[in-house]
Amino acid sequence: MSIAAVIPAYNEENSIGHVLNTVVKTKQISNIFSDIIVVSDGSTDRTAEIAWSYGARVIELPQNMGKGYAMKTGLDNTTAPVILFLDADLIGLKPEHILNLVKPVYKDTADMALGIFYSGRGITSLAQRLAPYLTGQRTVKRWILEALNDEDWSSGYGIEVALSYYARKYKLRVMEVPLYNVTQIIKEEKLGLTRGMAARMKMYWEIARKINKP
Repeated sequence: MSIAAVIPAYNEENSIGHVLNTVVKTKQISNIFSDIIVVSDGSTDRTAEIAWSYGARVIELPQNMGKGYAMKTGLDNTTAPVILFLDADLIGLKPEHILNLVKPVYKDTADMALGIFYSGRGITSLAQRLAPYLTGQRTVKRWILEALNDEDWSSGYGIEVALSYYARKYKLRVMEVPLYNVTQIIKEEKLGLTRGMAARMKMYWEIARKINKP
C-alpha cells in the first residue's frame, strides 16, 4: 500500500525545509511514500523553491485559496490510497513520528490517525489535547477524503472539523497518536502580534462556522 505525503503551505520558507527533510529521511528509511507533494497556497516567499530543492512535487496555486482547497489539490494530484497530511510549520518532527502516525492506517487498524502534540510547548500541546480533532497532522484513507463535498473543502481550516464529523457520523476507526516533543510555529511568531492575531481570528472563524454548519 502506497502513501502520499501532502503538505499545504502558505509562506513557510522558514520551516518547510525541516518538515521536508524529515519526510525525505522517512522515505529513505521505509520507502512507504509514493508521492511527496507540497501545495504552495499562493505563497509569495521561497516556499516553492525550497520544496523543489528537497525533491518534492510542487503545485503552486496563483492565489491563497485556504487550507482545505490546498489539501484537496494535493489529493487530486495523487492516486495513493492513503494520504498523510502534515503542516509546513512543524518543529521537532522526526521520522519515528511519521512512521507512528502512518502505521495504524497502513496496517488497517484504523481508518484515520490523528497526530497529537505532547511535551512540546505548553500552548500547542494543551490546545491539541483540548481539541484533538483540529490537528493538521493526520493519516487518512483516500475513500474518506473522496466522500467530502466541495463545501467541506472550501471551508479553510474548517476542513479538520469536516473530517472529524464524517468520522463520527459513520463510526470510523480513529486513533490518536502522540507526537512527543513536536510543536509548531504559532501565527503571532510568523506574522507579528497584530497580523498574527488577525490570522488566528480568521482561522477560528472558519472553524466555528464549520462547527455550526457541519
